[in-house]
Amino acid sequence: MTQSSAPTADESASGRGAAGVVESNGINVVSEAERTGRPSDLFWPWFAANVSIFGMSYGSWVLDFGISFRQAAGVAVAGAVLSFFFCGVVALAGKRGSAPTMTLSRAPFGVDGNKLPGMVSWALSIGWETVLTILATLATATIMERLGWGGGTATKLVAALVVSALIVTFAVLGYATIMRLQSILTWLTGGLSLLYIAMTVGTIDLATVTAIPDGPFTAVVGAFILVMTGFGVGWINIASDYSRYLPRSVPGRSVIGWNTVGGSLAPCILVVFGLMLAGTSTDLREGISADPIGALASLLPTWMLVPFLVVTVGGLVSGAVLGIYSSGLTLLSLGVRIPRASAAFVDGTLLTLGTIYVVFFAGDFFGPFQGFLITLGVPIAGWAGVMMADITVRRRDYDELALFDRRGRYGSVNPVAVGLMVLGTVIGWGLVVNTYAGWLAWQGYLLGPVGLGGRDGDWAYANLGVLASLVVGYIGYLALGRRSVRRQESADQRAQPRSGTLEGADSFTG
Repeated sequence: MTQSSAPTADESASGRGAAGVVESNGINVVSEAERTGRPSDLFWPWFAANVSIFGMSYGSWVLDFGISFRQAAGVAVAGAVLSFFFCGVVALAGKRGSAPTMTLSRAPFGVDGNKLPGMVSWALSIGWETVLTILATLATATIMERLGWGGGTATKLVAALVVSALIVTFAVLGYATIMRLQSILTWLTGGLSLLYIAMTVGTIDLATVTAIPDGPFTAVVGAFILVMTGFGVGWINIASDYSRYLPRSVPGRSVIGWNTVGGSLAPCILVVFGLMLAGTSTDLREGISADPIGALASLLPTWMLVPFLVVTVGGLVSGAVLGIYSSGLTLLSLGVRIPRASAAFVDGTLLTLGTIYVVFFAGDFFGPFQGFLITLGVPIAGWAGVMMADITVRRRDYDELALFDRRGRYGSVNPVAVGLMVLGTVIGWGLVVNTYAGWLAWQGYLLGPVGLGGRDGDWAYANLGVLASLVVGYIGYLALGRRSVRRQESADQRAQPRSGTLEGADSFTG
């Protein structure tokens, strides 16, 4: 008995459709005729999703680690670029296999074993969608209040429902609509973000910013991991969802390059500028903790608030649309047999309920947000390590039918991949401290035994667990999983690898 039958050509006849038309493709392998994208197309969704003003708030959070501007700027650039480079590596699987990320993840984990990372990925995507919707809701309420147009409970409720409806609508329509939306939002949000920078640059006091003293190495590491987790690692579980429409013959280095540039360009600029704003004003840093974007709006004149609201909501909706589209695909990969559009609608309902809970019943924003990033960032980093190692050693395209058959070459469960993800998570949770929720106080149990000073030591908030989990997954699978990959590839292929796939097309893995 199979996990689920591979969708037939008839089932995906309309494929990705056109802008404004509901995409019919789900977790099936995209047909050859639909693989017409260009690597440069990847720039638009990743840039649009990360050009949000929200990126400036990271400047405040990075400085909260107690490091200098010089250290923080280096951390921001290195963390953003490296983390989106990782996304680019995972995106290689999409162009090789023309299926969503969590469908292709069945190759290293097995058809049934992949349910473990699938559940983590689904929760992470739902969480990110909810965070972005919360930010849009709080920003709308703050700006409406400044304009004298409300800002209380009714405003927040209406904002939450309207923003959620926009996100769900675009996600339900699917790939073609999302790509069109992102190309428009790139210019709109990018241009207005530059306008915001131009209007607030005069508030920066460089002498004050550069006078902030250097912090310890442990704090630099912690800030670096926060940036990595908040940017590229937060998206890595959906990286192939947008590269699957590329021809399999496109160069792998182009896929990696456009993912890296598209995802990291805006954060590098926005976080560094946010560092200067936060380093100038202690009051701004305190305000960002409760309402990240609303606090940034306080620097603007009244006439600029409406354009600021447009760029803010546009950027956040852009990111949330990517998330909910992919979370719907992940839900299908877990075996839920409903249309892709219905899966997006289900996740949209959860997004709305989560937003209402946090906005109306939770007080602080940054605490739960960072606790969420750390807790789910650890296991997804372990999965990412395994996935990147598998992509590194794999030389042939994926066996399309076997991705949907537990009796095929990828099997039901690969104990090596599953075991490495679990091991990475156990080690990782033991090396992070999470004081943002009482039920997470058990984390950090390895900091004392391995000589890192315990939960109160210098390494307590360095968030080493995320990096440790990724390394365990990657190095472990390179060492233990290579033979399994070779065994899979030595079997008779239903579809032989295309010429050029190995030589030149995937020079990264060569």
